[in-house]
Formats: sequence, structure tokens, C-alpha cells
Amino acid sequence: MTEEAQPTRRQVVKFSFYQVGPAWRALPAKEQAAHKKELCAAVEGFSSRLQMRSYSVVGMRGDADFLLWQIGDELDEIQALATAIMRTSMAPYLSMPYSYLAMTRRSVYVSAEGSREREKLHPVESKYFFVYPFVKTREWYQLSLEERQAMMNQHITVGRKYPSVKLNTAYSFGLDDQEFVVSFETDEPADFLDLVMELREATTSLYTLRDTPIFSCIAMRLPDALETLGGAADKVVARATAPASNGTGWAPVGLESDVPEGGSRVVYVEGVQIALFNTAGKIYAVANRCSHASGPLADGKLDGATVTCPNHFTKFDLETGDPLCPPASRPIARYDVRVDGGNVFVTPAADAQRV
Repeated sequence: MTEEAQPTRRQVVKFSFYQVGPAWRALPAKEQAAHKKELCAAVEGFSSRLQMRSYSVVGMRGDADFLLWQIGDELDEIQALATAIMRTSMAPYLSMPYSYLAMTRRSVYVSAEGSREREKLHPVESKYFFVYPFVKTREWYQLSLEERQAMMNQHITVGRKYPSVKLNTAYSFGLDDQEFVVSFETDEPADFLDLVMELREATTSLYTLRDTPIFSCIAMRLPDALETLGGAADKVVARATAPASNGTGWAPVGLESDVPEGGSRVVYVEGVQIALFNTAGKIYAVANRCSHASGPLADGKLDGATVTCPNHFTKFDLETGDPLCPPASRPIARYDVRVDGGNVFVTPAADAQRV
């Protein structure tokens, strides 16, 4: 079987928008803090089973307060997390006005390499997140593949004009009411607005049946997203349970043998994507996403202590995190690495928050 034909396990993708009832805000401050802490602990308990991102929707919409974006391998894990949340003391005050279930799959409109990449979602550390369900007209599916491909080529060309906006497409056929759930990660909301405006002029928009509601979300750690809910003032602040580093500052990320000489591997520490590289027997750890347009550095070309972004070819120094050529101008976060007994540990370097 060729590499192109080899099947890849698809991911389950869930967007759970929660709203907190007004009665919760009337509770005493310490009770609210206990609720938030318990909810954070319930979600944190799934951090090794699901990849999750949390966002505040407060001030963006009037019918939802926060979003949990979940990515996993099994539908059962999505259900188990929902059950754990509904067992918390905060559950009686929570409702889910919007819920979207989907899965990843290869696209018929992009190259084989790009299509395979879409079977795995790799969230970036962008500040803003835009989500909406999407349904095409039945007429779209009656067109030939060649006709659809020609229109999608125009659609893709427009998207490439906005490298600061990363698209994630998930498919809901038969799983939920919509056909797709599209989500966009960016640090530049104005770029997303311009992208959507330009896509309205593309021929593909003639075949859009529905693409609302639209959610504008701000990325935050779950404890911080819950703090935006308001409520009684108190110095007690909810925090998640112990981080992956278990308080030592060093987070275990796997075995040294997991990163072969000249190879790379993506790991997650408290929801953050980190790329590990093994060059000349030394393991480096840096943020996985290029600081220019979020290209996946773990997929880039490794040359000594430098890696080249596969999207727009900026080279980064793995020792310092600095870009060595355009188009990227900002450094990437780097991490100190410790190998002990064949186990690899990482911890943020002193300058890891500079991006």
C-alpha cells in the first residue's frame, strides 16, 4: 500500500459552547470559586485523553459564555468529559446552547500531502478563534468534481492571501445537523474579516445554504475564561489542578527513543504544542508553530541546529528560537530539555514567553 493510500485514524472534533445561568452569579464568592475549581479539575482530568482548548465568548455573544474545543480519537472520550462536567457542582447552572460534533477526513480538493495533514488537527497558540457550522446546497453535490474543483481552486487562492489565518475543517455528515464545522485561528481579527468578505465574492458562495451562527472567541486558560463570567468579588481565584510538570517545573514528554536521530516529534504540555528535534544526538524543544503564519515546524527540514518552516521557508535557530531569514520576523518560544534514564523532560526557557 502506498503512503498516499495508507489510512490514518481520523479525529473526533467537538465544539461545546456553555452558558452560565444568572442564578450562579448570585452565589457567594467562595461557592463560585469552589465551583470553578471543581470544573477546572474535571476538565484537567481529561488532558491526557483529549486535546482541548478553552475560550471566552463573554462580550462577543449574548447567548454563550465559554467554549471547550475538544479533539480526540474516540466519541466515548467526548461523552465521558461531558459526563464529568455534568457531575460537578457547577452543572446545575450550566446549559449548552450550541454543540457541534464532527470528524476530520481528507479533502478531495487539495493535494495528497495537504489532504493527509487535514486528518490531524494541530491547534496553534493564536489569540482569536472563529467558529461556525456550514451547510452547502444540494445543487453543489450534483456538480461534477471538475466543476467543484475549479471553484474550490479560486476559494483556496483567496485563502492563501491571508497566511495569518489558519483554517481547520471538520466534517459532520451523518453525525450532526450541519455538514461541516469550520474554525479559524488568528492573531489578526481584521485579516479574518477581510478574508470572509473576499470569499463572499467567490463562486463557491453561490452554493452556501447556511453558515451561521458565527462565534468570535478569545483564547484563555479555562480558569481565566471562568473568571470572565463575573459574579461576586473575592480574592479566591480558581486554578486548575496540578500541571503536567507536577510542580517540579519539568514536564515529561516521552522517551528519548521516540525522537530518532534527524527526526522530530510533536508533544503537548498543558495544551501547548512543542516540537522536539534530535540532531547530532542532542534534543531541542521549541514551539511547533512558525511565528509568521503558524506553519508546523515539526514537519520542516532539519539541518544541524536549524529547522526550515515547510510553509514559507523561514529558518529558525533551535538554540535561540530566532528566525534566520524572512518572512518570519519574530522568534519562537524555546524550551530547556533534560534527559534522565531515557526519559525526556522539558521546561520553558527564561525567554519562552517572548512570542
